[in-house]
Amino acid sequence: MKRIMIDREKCDGCLNCTIACISAHQEGSNFYTADLTGKTADSRNKIYFKEKEGYFPIFCRHCDEPECVMSCMSGALSKDSISGLVNYDADKCGSCLMCVMNCPYGVMKPDQTNTKMIKCDFCQDLTEGPSCVKACPKEAITVQEV
Repeated sequence: MKRIMIDREKCDGCLNCTIACISAHQEGSNFYTADLTGKTADSRNKIYFKEKEGYFPIFCRHCDEPECVMSCMSGALSKDSISGLVNYDADKCGSCLMCVMNCPYGVMKPDQTNTKMIKCDFCQDLTEGPSCVKACPKEAITVQEV
């Protein structure tokens, strides 16, 4: 199974991963993109900064025993036993936000309409792999077989 791995020591907070994520999911989505109206862009990852501690990139870990899947009452979230990825089916989502409340890493979040979830899909539609990995100039984000 492949996982996105983060080397926090290499991260310099450039946000290239965030911009790449937004760009990869912009077309045809219901998510806001940065524009002149002041709406904020949504990414499937976050980078926090703590004084004296540095940057903390937060990405979906596609957990072995995902709390988001276990708490999803509608079956919109499922764990693929072959790839190991946690997949999201927006058509099944009941917008209950249980996945948001139960994600131990705070990665799951509702979209701007509070009707669908925003979650890492490992850029499965892209042949070159996750856009965040490709965009990181410091190679702080990698894909590794686990």
